Amino acid sequence: MFESALLGILQGIIEWLPVSSEGFVALARVHLFQSSLSVTDLVGYALFLHMGTFLAALIHFRRRVLELLKALFRYKNAEQEDRSILRFLILSSAVSGVFGFLLLWALEGIEQQISLAGKGATLLIGLLLLLTALIQFGKSSARAQRTASQLNLSDGLILGAAQGLAILPGISRSGFTISSLLLRGIQESHALVLSFLMSLPAVLGANILLNLERFALSLENFIGLAFSFLFGLLTIRLLLKIASKLDFSWFALVFGLLTIAAAFI
Repeated sequence: MFESALLGILQGIIEWLPVSSEGFVALARVHLFQSSLSVTDLVGYALFLHMGTFLAALIHFRRRVLELLKALFRYKNAEQEDRSILRFLILSSAVSGVFGFLLLWALEGIEQQISLAGKGATLLIGLLLLLTALIQFGKSSARAQRTASQLNLSDGLILGAAQGLAILPGISRSGFTISSLLLRGIQESHALVLSFLMSLPAVLGANILLNLERFALSLENFIGLAFSFLFGLLTIRLLLKIASKLDFSWFALVFGLLTIAAAFI
C-alpha cells in the first residue's frame, strides 16, 4: 500500500511539470521497490495512474469541459473558439492515439534504447523551452499571438504527434505540448489550458483501449488512484495560480531548466 500511495503522489505532482511522470513512476518502481517489470508493464501502470490526474483535471476544468460538450451537440451555432478547440482536440487526440499505439507496440525488445532516447528527448524539450523563454523575453508587447479560436489543422497534427511521443518514459507530455504550442505562436494562457485539456481524451482513450485489464478492484489500485487524484488536484491549481502571476518568460525559463536537469537524473 505504501508503494501505491507513493507512486500516486509522484504522478499527481509531476504530471503538470515539464518532466516525465511515466519516467519517474518507472524509476521509483525499479529503484525503490525493486520491480522487475518490463518497460511496457511499467508504462502501463504509469498510464493507469494517469486516471487520477485525469479526474483532477476534469474537476478543475469542469465548467470549460461542459461548455465544450454543449458546443459539440450544437456545433453549427457554437462560438468560433469552441468550434476551433473541439476540432483541435479531436484531431490531436486521434493523431496521438495512433502514434502512441504504434510506439507502445514497438517498445518490446528496445528497453535500453528507450532509456537513452527518453533522456535525449527530455534534453531537447528543455532546450525548446529555453528557446521559448528567449523568444518571450525578446518579443514586442505589440506582437500579435494566436488565440485558441485561431487553431488550425497543422496545430492539431503537430500537437497530436507531440503528445503521442510522450508515451515513452523520459518524455514530458506537458513540457512537450506546452513548448510546441508556444512555438506555434499560441498565447501563453491558452497554451497551458489547451495542454491540460488535451490530456483528458488522450488519457481516457488510452486506458480504455490499452489498459482495461489493470482496472481490477483492489485496495492497492484504489490507493494509487486516490493519491494521484488528490495531489493532482492540489498541484494543478497551484501551478495555474503561479503561472497567472508570473511573467511567462520566466515561467518558460524555469520549466526549461527543470527539464534539462531531469534529463540527467
